[in-house]
Amino acid sequence: MPPDQNQPAYISLFNHMARGLGRTGLSVPTLDATRLIHRAQWRTGLRDFGDENYREGLERLTRELQDHAKLSQVGRLGAHFNLMENLCVRLNLVEYRRQHPKILTQTINKPLFIVGLPRTGTTILFELIAQDPAMRYPASWEVAKPIPPALRGTYNTDERIRSVDRFMGLAEKLSPGFQAIHAIGAQLPQECVYIFASQFASEQFGYMFDIPQYRAWILDRDMTDAYRWHAQFLQHMQADYRGEHWVLKTPSHLAYLRYLLAQYPDANIVWTHRQPIDAIASLSSLATNLRGGFSDTVNPKAVAAHEMQHFAKQLNMGMQQRRQLDRGQFLDISFASICDDPIDSVRGIYHYFDMPLSGEAESRMRDYLVKRPRDLHGKHDYCADLFALTRARESELFRDYLDRFAPLLA
Repeated sequence: MPPDQNQPAYISLFNHMARGLGRTGLSVPTLDATRLIHRAQWRTGLRDFGDENYREGLERLTRELQDHAKLSQVGRLGAHFNLMENLCVRLNLVEYRRQHPKILTQTINKPLFIVGLPRTGTTILFELIAQDPAMRYPASWEVAKPIPPALRGTYNTDERIRSVDRFMGLAEKLSPGFQAIHAIGAQLPQECVYIFASQFASEQFGYMFDIPQYRAWILDRDMTDAYRWHAQFLQHMQADYRGEHWVLKTPSHLAYLRYLLAQYPDANIVWTHRQPIDAIASLSSLATNLRGGFSDTVNPKAVAAHEMQHFAKQLNMGMQQRRQLDRGQFLDISFASICDDPIDSVRGIYHYFDMPLSGEAESRMRDYLVKRPRDLHGKHDYCADLFALTRARESELFRDYLDRFAPLLA
């Protein structure tokens, strides 16, 4: 989009003023990896980041944010704050584990992962299963502020909830209409990309910023360390408040099934399916909206073209790995069936994986659907034509997927 188009007036005004101040030599927030590291150490009074593998991702990310992402002044502030927060989370988490070594002995039993292309029903399944008192899920507030670990008795009243809710409310101010596309809130279940973010190997950054080389690097890198960090984060969160199983979700797990199952060999995996062109059109709408809060230059058609190619690669990687790894740990569910009857879809998941679904859990799920209808924050309108997505391109990139899962895509 041209500069300032579709941005709130106050964001455009701030960017304009900040550009002028920048020309006077006024310092701007740093996106230099080394300076960010030193500033995080100064801010926390800590020095140990644990596994040093995080550093390559941080350096690649900061370089591309500076060289390619076309950040506005608000975008630069947002990126700086995001990186600093993740560095501080990492420092504090490593220190807490050092002081409380019993956390290292925590076990994670048969976690349930929900994967699939973005915008294929993964979120509603995640949120519904999170209503089961027997299940444990990562809430947004405890992922953002994990120190100290959440306590069972105050999980829904912790003082951190209010501050995280206020902060998350900024998303709607930066990108009006975002809540209608993807609801966020401190007490809602949070995706695993936000856990991977403090390892700096996360798709979260790719949703927010135009950083194609960084995203390509993540797809090709060894993610063993990232899934080890993921497990350490779960250990930390369940230190006082455990459930029988974790329910976890993020689309990008598709590309890393071999690392996921190496870390969690007893994991169960739900894979959701939808016509790719429709899923990518919805995702492109989300990404265009979100990036518009951080850049004055967002081209919706270019966003969609990249997302189409990027997630085709993810999907193909997932299918290839599944052929080698699947020992009955996967369940396939169609987007259409989730939309038609989400509770019945949840019942199918519990039945397939031999998990008891209590009457209380199902009642809570039904109440959740009533309280959080699909259009609670407004209707999400999008179409493939708006992003120049074509069936011919879909057939070219997703041929194997379309053939293999045709019955679930009708």
